[in-house]
Amino acid sequence: MSYAFPIRVYWEDTDAGGIVFYANYLKFMERGRTEWLRSLGIEQRKLREETGGQFVVSETQLKYHRPSRLDDELLVTADLRQLGTASLIIGQQVLSKTEQERTGAAAPVLLCEGTIRIGWVDASTLRPARIPAQVAGTLERCGGSMTQPFKP
Repeated sequence: MSYAFPIRVYWEDTDAGGIVFYANYLKFMERGRTEWLRSLGIEQRKLREETGGQFVVSETQLKYHRPSRLDDELLVTADLRQLGTASLIIGQQVLSKTEQERTGAAAPVLLCEGTIRIGWVDASTLRPARIPAQVAGTLERCGGSMTQPFKP
């Protein structure tokens, strides 16, 4: 399994129908990506202070498979798919541990999946820039599949 970050669904995540509002899956994925990068020693605030640059989301593609509800336990995965000089593509999934338990499935049940492209920009101009060598090196060493599980 790819890197996985646990999340619980709260009232604020649901809509009037009691299911997770579709845009909140993007928030869950953002948290998962941030924690994945942090697990690799890539702290975004520190990077901005040291390099003057930052990551920004430039493209998303999502597919929704099943709904999630209040109090559900989710896992958000992150898996490096492609590393370029100024951007990277991360594959992500939101999986339900609650639905796995409810249905007796062998693994957490897929709710939402997609790819997110994040680009490196100069923080003051927001113009694309080359990903810093130390960040690119860390990502290259990890390869295409991130296999570190989340450790609270």
